[in-house]
Amino acid sequence: MKRMTTSLAVAVTFGIGVLSVAQANAPERSLRPVLRVVYPVALPSFAPDQSLRPILRPGGSDTVTRVAAAVPAAAATIKMTEPEPARVTRAERKARKAAGIGKVCRNKRLIGKEVPPVPGKLRGCGIKKNAIKLYEVDGVKLSTPAVMTCDTAKALEKWVEKGLKKSVRSFGGGAKEIKVAAGYSCRTRNNRPGAKISEHGKGNAIDISAVTLKNGESISVLKDWNNGKKGRILKKMHKQACGPFGTVLGPNADRYHRDHFHFDVAKHRGGSYCR
Repeated sequence: MKRMTTSLAVAVTFGIGVLSVAQANAPERSLRPVLRVVYPVALPSFAPDQSLRPILRPGGSDTVTRVAAAVPAAAATIKMTEPEPARVTRAERKARKAAGIGKVCRNKRLIGKEVPPVPGKLRGCGIKKNAIKLYEVDGVKLSTPAVMTCDTAKALEKWVEKGLKKSVRSFGGGAKEIKVAAGYSCRTRNNRPGAKISEHGKGNAIDISAVTLKNGESISVLKDWNNGKKGRILKKMHKQACGPFGTVLGPNADRYHRDHFHFDVAKHRGGSYCR
């Protein structure tokens, strides 16, 4: 028994000594690979100043109310860009009154003055009643005051409202002036010898060669009839004259009308004659 105790003591002492030697010769780091966890490093220099996610701010219902209220205001702002009707200055109104210029043909959109009956130099010419000199139609001036009958002036007013203005709309700022090629003129049709008296010789017609816009540009029948946007506007204007006027002639009618529109109030069977 004593021998076994001695042997156990020697074994323990030997084990402790081996362990001490192993610890002394152990490497500073483990030879086994260690699983490391690497966390991403933030790069503040590339980050946006603010979050890209929408932020629901306090008072959401108030915000919606403010946005809804801003929509009509924005629409009103856009509407202000549309062309405004021409305004007559006080000085111009005073000068018109002094010259006897004002509402004619019982129509506030027709500005001009009454003139005495117009005698004809040729048989069939002249205006016996309701003769006026027209200066302006629904805010659009005539380049040259034109003499005509009230029936012609009223037809022109309908065309300016539903034909000219609706065709031009806001293009170039809107229509400013009608370039008049002819009003009353005692002559035969197309100035041909022996032809019938023209409707111009009766005060029933007006010739229009162009429309001047508020930005200074011009839409010319001669130059722009087949010219892109302006050409399309001219064709709409021409088409809309069929109805208010009995006769509507343009560049497609004949060589005499390649540079202007001819409008007159002569009546035809079956409606307006439009070419």
